[in-house]
Amino acid sequence: MSDASDASGPTAPPAPSPDASLRAGRRLSLAHQLARQSRRTPDAPALRHRDREITYAALDARVNRLARAYAARGVGPGDRVAALTTNRMETVEVWFAALRLGAIAVPVNFRLVPAEVAHVLGDCTPTVFVVDEPLTQLGLEARRLAGSDCRVLHLGEGGSSAPEGTESLTAVRDRYDDGPVEVDVDENDPAFLMYTSGTTGRSKGAVLSHLNLVVNTLHMAEVQPPQPTDRGLLNIPMFHIAGVDSVVASMLYGTCTVIGATVGFDAAETVDLLERERITGCFLVPSQWKAICEVPGIRDRKLVLNSLSWGASVAPPSVLEAMNDTFPGVVIRSAFGQTEMASVTCYLDGEDAVRKLGSVGKPVRHVDARIVDEEMRDVPVGEVGEIVYRGGNLMLGYWNNPEATAEAFEGGWFHSGDLCRMDDEGYIYVVDRKKDMIISGGENIYSAEVEAVIDQHPKVAEVAVVGMPHPRWVETPRAYVVPRDPADPPTEADITDHCRERLASYKKPTSVVVIEALPRNAAGKVLKVRLREAARD
Repeated sequence: MSDASDASGPTAPPAPSPDASLRAGRRLSLAHQLARQSRRTPDAPALRHRDREITYAALDARVNRLARAYAARGVGPGDRVAALTTNRMETVEVWFAALRLGAIAVPVNFRLVPAEVAHVLGDCTPTVFVVDEPLTQLGLEARRLAGSDCRVLHLGEGGSSAPEGTESLTAVRDRYDDGPVEVDVDENDPAFLMYTSGTTGRSKGAVLSHLNLVVNTLHMAEVQPPQPTDRGLLNIPMFHIAGVDSVVASMLYGTCTVIGATVGFDAAETVDLLERERITGCFLVPSQWKAICEVPGIRDRKLVLNSLSWGASVAPPSVLEAMNDTFPGVVIRSAFGQTEMASVTCYLDGEDAVRKLGSVGKPVRHVDARIVDEEMRDVPVGEVGEIVYRGGNLMLGYWNNPEATAEAFEGGWFHSGDLCRMDDEGYIYVVDRKKDMIISGGENIYSAEVEAVIDQHPKVAEVAVVGMPHPRWVETPRAYVVPRDPADPPTEADITDHCRERLASYKKPTSVVVIEALPRNAAGKVLKVRLREAARD
């Protein structure tokens, strides 16, 4: 595509009035925060990836250039800019250029198939679609399937040329001036459209405002006050809410984010990166921490970690014990929440990690949480109910889906879908996902409880429990087990005998299937919907 716009960019808007300038100066919108940080610490490193590094001043300038390129292609306040990109510094630039114009950034899961990406494009109808070079075929096929006429900017490597029907992002960006782009973006306006992982069905787009993400950053900072010398490792896909949270936090506080691998998590390589880049803090999912703790010689490495955090799925007790043994003296925190809450709702601080093993902690300061029954009545201490939320980090709603929004906000609280209990000190324990609960013969069976017991078996590396149809009991538990030693897997009798000693009889699995690996999404969550489908078949 040829660039029909003049290289000087679109006509400059009239100078804002003094009152308008003051209003803009009070904003908490995310791109304003980046501009402020670039003035405060212009030469400080903002992002690092492999052997490349960019300062706050340079990042802010590139964001201004790209924002002008977007504007010349029709992007304005409220429009969507979809980004099918890998983990790289330019991903942040792509997001923040949209935010600077008051547009909405839409990170897209690059592990989806074309039809699934087409669903996202058809739902959010972007004005501009940024496609990373390794994902070109996926992105263009998805655009075709969606019937979209959005402009495509191709994010190539080095001097690679843009495919037919696309424009080179680097080439069009560099035609524009890097002076300040003055757009007054209200902090209550939408900033990110985050499509949920879809572990139980087709993904929905959670609309997160600038304020949602600022409040979430304040939660994180209260628990772990940031220092200018902090270096965080971002080693999960950047399209995930935890990736967005990490970037936003570093932009607001002027710390450096070291961007890790896009795909193919390798525990040994990650440990090398932690040591080489002198990483002070890192967030990983429990299965990744488990692999880190098993790296030979991990205790002898010269690491400077001062905090570890885990989330996205429930950590078995064996993983938490391994983390405490492997990193003595390092603060270990659980960050619990979900995309719709931008994302943190509860923290378990380091001093309670052992005393309250298995808990996800207490609600953060600006989140109000209750555990309720089906009638929205608070359940007694120790009993199981659904945890519901209010707070400044609560999403605006689901994009283009008023029915799902109304269901999620029924009763004036956000329904998380997580079944939890609270102890007499206010600590919350996740029992199961509401949709994962098994009802067998009228009895509730919480799959997480059964999984925790099976996880203790010495022959089991990982386990997931789902309900399968039963002619008498309606449902019955089935365990999918990954063996610690594939040459010596546990038998069905091994597992059922182990459970019989530790669980009520109706809770033990009536069948056990040994598999090589549990199906997971890009965030590391087990895709139980696939296991349930297999059990039904």
